Amino acid sequence: MTSGLRQKLIDHAQAEGFAKVGITRPDVLPTLGRRLADFVDKGRHGDMGWMAERMHWRGNPAALWPEARSVIMLAEVYSPEHDPREVLRHPDKAAISVYAQNRDYHDIVKKRLKRVGRWLIDEAGRDTEIKVFVDTAPVMEKPLAAAAGLGWQGKHTNLLARDLGNWFFLGAIFTTLELEPDAPAADHCGACTACLDACPTRAFPAPYQLDARRCISYLTIEHKGPIDEALRPALGNRIYGCDDCLAACPWNKFAAVASEVRYRARDDLAAPDLAALAALDDAGFREKFSGSPIKRIGRARFLRNVAYAIGNSGDSRLKEAVRPLAADPDPVLAEAARWALARLG
Repeated sequence: MTSGLRQKLIDHAQAEGFAKVGITRPDVLPTLGRRLADFVDKGRHGDMGWMAERMHWRGNPAALWPEARSVIMLAEVYSPEHDPREVLRHPDKAAISVYAQNRDYHDIVKKRLKRVGRWLIDEAGRDTEIKVFVDTAPVMEKPLAAAAGLGWQGKHTNLLARDLGNWFFLGAIFTTLELEPDAPAADHCGACTACLDACPTRAFPAPYQLDARRCISYLTIEHKGPIDEALRPALGNRIYGCDDCLAACPWNKFAAVASEVRYRARDDLAAPDLAALAALDDAGFREKFSGSPIKRIGRARFLRNVAYAIGNSGDSRLKEAVRPLAADPDPVLAEAARWALARLG
C-alpha cells in the first residue's frame, strides 16, 4: 500500500468523524494470550464466561481471522460536556456512565467503520476483504490500539492518549491488505495514581491490573445476581457503569471535543430522579431506553441498581418509591428493595 493511499485512508476516516487512526498487525501481541489466561485463572473476569470460552480468539487476534494481514484501529471521542462526578453529590439522583447517556455507540461506530471499510475496498481493489468489530466480538481492542500507536493502556487498564485524554471508543477494521504498521505508543502515566485512588471499590489489585469482580461498571452491567452486601454502599448512586477512574485522569485536560451530537447527554439521563426510575414498569423501561445501551441489561437488573442507590441515599422520602419493588417477581430485585428499605430505617 503506497504512503499516499495510507494517508488518504487516514484522511477519509477522520472525515467520517474518527479522531485518530493507527495501524498494526494481528500477530503483534505474542504475550496477550498469557496475560488473558492469567486474568481468567485468577477469576477476575467474574460472570463473564464468554471471556474464558473465547479465549483462543481473544488472546490471539491472528486466530480470529487467519487471512487478515493488518488491523486498522480507530478512536471516536465522546468527551462529556460536564463533570460526570457532579451528580455523585446529589444522592436522590442517578449516576449513569457518560457513554450511556444517549444513543448506543455500537451502532454509531459500526456504521462509520463500515463506510470506511467500503471506501477502502473501492480504493484498494475489489479483492480486498475486511471485517469490522466494535466491542461485540472476541477482539482485545485496547492492546491492539496501543500497538497501533493510538495511546497506551493506563494504570486503570483503559486506553488514553496525550492528545485525546481517555474519553473515546475504539473500533477495528481487520483487512487482508498489507499495511505499514505504526509504532506503539509510549506509556506516560509516570508516578501518577489518580485513577487508582479514585476507585470507590478498590478494583485495582495493582497498577495496570483490574479485578472485574470489584468494578462498579462490571457489577452494575454484567453481574446478574445480587451484588455483595459489603460492596453495595460503595456504589453510591451509580446505577449503570462508573466513570471515576476515567474522570480522574489528568490527561483529560487535553481531551478532544466530541463532534457526534448523539453522544451528548440526554436531558433526562444526565441526572435522573431515582424515584422516577423506580416507578418504571417493563414497557416504560423499554420505551425510555430504546436505542440506549442500557436496554440490554433489562428492567430487573437496572432497577436492582436503582434500589441499591436508593438504599445508599439516606433519604427516607424515597422509601415509598422503592417499597413496591420489594414484592417484585424477580427475587434479586425484591431482595435489593428490601435491603434499601432496611438501610432507610
